Amino acid sequence: MEIPLSVVILAKNEEVRIEECIKSVFGWAGEVIIIDDESLDRTVEIARRYAGKIFVRKMDLEGRQRNFGALQAKFDWVLMLDCDERLTAELKGEISETLKEQTDNTAAYWIPKINYLGARRLRYGGWSNPHVKLYDKRYVRWSEAEYDVVHPGIKISEGYRGGNLKSAYVHYNFANLEDFIKKDNRYSTLEALKWHISGRKMGLGRALWRTQDRFFRRLLNRKGYKDGFYGFVAAFIGASHELFTYAKYREIKENNFYLDRLGK
Repeated sequence: MEIPLSVVILAKNEEVRIEECIKSVFGWAGEVIIIDDESLDRTVEIARRYAGKIFVRKMDLEGRQRNFGALQAKFDWVLMLDCDERLTAELKGEISETLKEQTDNTAAYWIPKINYLGARRLRYGGWSNPHVKLYDKRYVRWSEAEYDVVHPGIKISEGYRGGNLKSAYVHYNFANLEDFIKKDNRYSTLEALKWHISGRKMGLGRALWRTQDRFFRRLLNRKGYKDGFYGFVAAFIGASHELFTYAKYREIKENNFYLDRLGK
């Protein structure tokens, strides 16, 4: 039985993963909407088999792209997904019950995730921290600040609040270590641009402190060591993100590198 919920899926060149993502919500959600960032592969062709609405829109800011997708939804409640994410039966059941019993001023829900590095589940290290996925579009919007070129926050209308669900979604974030490093290379560039645009001040000393702090927090405080060798590698790559972001931030300041990524 379908529930009054719009699932919005952001995609770009996702012909390998989009079908399984859609299948995890197809026939359960009231509608599925695809916002495609000018894919050059078979993403849109595959999506047409399932999605009721497909929009092709070049992404300028992630928050703006997400807000555009929510505006296309016919239902007030929106579930925002990426193509490397899948819903579990437990989570679908919890969402169905939550929306059925929704009577308070909770307008957004943080949902934990089951994170994978290749075929290995990362159970520790903080990789499964909850993210905002389910929200009422009438009272929640993603930030569209110019500096939010990556990982935008949300704004909840006054008088409303966020809550937490217990069940998790599955996140196939990294296909393998090469994919992990490739993604972090991209995100560290975007993070450096975010620091630059927002006028954030960052020195080498602080960057080095953040690097070692993140490593030991992931490995020890959040027990990443329990994931064995791959837990160690994940903590190392996650910590290196801080140093690489700072290095690129310096290149922006000194040589104006990466500014072309802003599309300006």
